[in-house]
Amino acid sequence: MSSAPPLLEFHGHLARITLRRPQVANRLEIADLQCLQDQLKEVNARRDARVLLLQAEGRHFCSGFNIGAVPGVDAGALFEALTDAWEQARPVTVAAIQGGVFGGATDLALACDFRLGVASCEMFVPAARLGLHFYRGGMERYVNRLGLGMAKRVLLGGETLDAVAMRDCGFLDRLLPDAEALRAAVSHFCDQLCAQAPLAMSGMKKHLNAIANGRLDVDALAKDLAAANASQDLQEGVQAWMEKRAPRFQGC
Repeated sequence: MSSAPPLLEFHGHLARITLRRPQVANRLEIADLQCLQDQLKEVNARRDARVLLLQAEGRHFCSGFNIGAVPGVDAGALFEALTDAWEQARPVTVAAIQGGVFGGATDLALACDFRLGVASCEMFVPAARLGLHFYRGGMERYVNRLGLGMAKRVLLGGETLDAVAMRDCGFLDRLLPDAEALRAAVSHFCDQLCAQAPLAMSGMKKHLNAIANGRLDVDALAKDLAAANASQDLQEGVQAWMEKRAPRFQGC
């Protein structure tokens, strides 16, 4: 088995994390979960990072946590800590999904703001078959994003969803025909997101997630609204609109 940990790279306003164990369908070990947590903290601390892309090498996106390490390890708590942190990431997050996404990796993808996939995608969660009880954060994301019925089909029924079903239920935001089209679409979409006003983007992301979870902080919302309304970015956006040119946002 390759020992290559996830790789973090920065390219302008884009942060990119790549899973690098294609020989085992990018299965995650305990050390990988901590590595991803540390990398997420680094991305959050980089104020120039506006978008975080999660991608993987090889045929499959991710096969979830190493089942062999589950006995004696609270895999649910480890994954919940990672996916909850990922959902709350400051930058906008995008998952580029090729092939299979299984187990807890489905929740890591759901914790992203956007998910793009290809026709060969499929997803499956074997928790009930293994005797694992899915953790609270993951169940909440399944219900909030896909609905109670689909959550039960995947988590209780153990149903395997193909790419079309993943798109139709809302797991995939976009479905591309092949890997080349996926790379092009992801690159273009990330460029679009990086060009948006970061104060407005990060504020709206945070409060949209809070609304979905029934935890909106109206005082925090008012504070972020006031900051955006008083920002140089808003002035730049209006000026660029009037001058029919691309805005140059600074995040202030």
